[in-house]
Amino acid sequence: MTVTSEASTAWKGSLTDGEGTVSLVSSGAASLPVDWKARSEGSTSTTTPEELIAAAHASCFSMALSHALTGNGTPPESVDTTASVTFQPGTGITGSHLNVNAVVPGITADDFARIADEAKTGCPVSQALAGVDITLEATLG
Repeated sequence: MTVTSEASTAWKGSLTDGEGTVSLVSSGAASLPVDWKARSEGSTSTTTPEELIAAAHASCFSMALSHALTGNGTPPESVDTTASVTFQPGTGITGSHLNVNAVVPGITADDFARIADEAKTGCPVSQALAGVDITLEATLG
C-alpha cells in the first residue's frame, strides 16, 4: 500500500517581508507560522522548512534504528534522536546531524554503532537527503 502525506503553505507578501502558515494536511496535527526571518536568523516561535525536515529526519531515523535493533534480536527500550539541519542563506541546506541516545539491553557498543550507521544510511529521509552531508553521533544510554 502506498501512503501519500500532504502539507500545504499559504504565503502572503515578498520573501523577506512576507509570512506564511504551514499546515499538516494529512493529519491535521499542526498549523505553524513560517517566515524568512526565522529561516535566515533563527527563531524560537516560528518554524522553518529545515526544522520540519529535522523533525522528519529524527522520527524516520528513530523508527529505522528501532526496526534494525529489533531485527538484531536486541529491541530497544528507548531511542531518543535529535536531528539538526543546517541552512546557509544563498547556499541552501548543507547538512543534517543525527544525535541519538538509546537504551538497548544486551547489545555491544560496536554492534550498536554498526546498526546505527546502517539505519542512518537506510532511513528513507536520509536517502531523500542524499545530496547533503549526514553525520551521526550515537550513544548507548
